[in-house]
Amino acid sequence: MARKERLETPDGRYFITRGRLWRRTDPGLPDAERRAAIKALMQARRAVQMAGDDATEREARAAVDAAKRRLGERGPVWWQDGAPDESGRHPRNTTYADWWADLDEVVRAAAEGG
Repeated sequence: MARKERLETPDGRYFITRGRLWRRTDPGLPDAERRAAIKALMQARRAVQMAGDDATEREARAAVDAAKRRLGERGPVWWQDGAPDESGRHPRNTTYADWWADLDEVVRAAAEGG
């Protein structure tokens, strides 16, 4: 099954889902490193679902966070121009506000719906 298409910001730093900006994977990661981090992320996500107690779940969630940091989706930003991390914010409340306002209403609605 093909992955669902997601709206991305013009600079490729974020994708938008449910009306929020989420940082994309660092495009500069070597393919092998990216694949290994994605594999670790998927294993950690499965461990969260299968956790039988709070301690195991905390450990699994920490592994999810570590994998996302390896991918550049959390932690220090991967771009070098000094722009802040705007993850989790609605595009209209960010430096992307003008771009967001210029999008077709149908496109914006789709990005806000998931």
